[in-house]
Amino acid sequence: MTVHTYEIGLTWTGSTGAGTSSYRAYARDHEVTASGRPPLLGSSDPAFRGDATRWNPEQLYVASIAQCHMLWYLHLAAQAGVTVTAYEDRPTAVMLEEPSGAGRFESVTLRPSVTIASGSDPGTAAALHDRVGDYCFIARSVRTPIHHEVAVRVEDPVVG
Repeated sequence: MTVHTYEIGLTWTGSTGAGTSSYRAYARDHEVTASGRPPLLGSSDPAFRGDATRWNPEQLYVASIAQCHMLWYLHLAAQAGVTVTAYEDRPTAVMLEEPSGAGRFESVTLRPSVTIASGSDPGTAAALHDRVGDYCFIARSVRTPIHHEVAVRVEDPVVG
């Protein structure tokens, strides 16, 4: 087994001088850093007093699931002889908040729209999405159900 280690830095930048003396006394702003990369500006969701111009953890959670799915899908497509020429996704997620303020994600729905080259099999292209969950590190690590609404388009053959 190969072990991979990931290190980041997380710095709260939202102190307004009063610290956390009250729930409204501080901003939720923070920076996520990693060696050799620009900082990722984060906050909480605006529903939780966050800055709407910054990424929030819930968005990043959905993004990590979608990214991992796409990267594994492309890998599996290459192995299966399916030539993917374009890939877009517009994922959504539903999070439930309890009266106590605790919550959890109820579901994530990926909506990959895949374009494949003429001569690639659309059935195989669609079916590969069902195999991604067996490999995607993120999907294998979360309890949230992940659904797929897949669209496969075959490029028009080049006539010439």
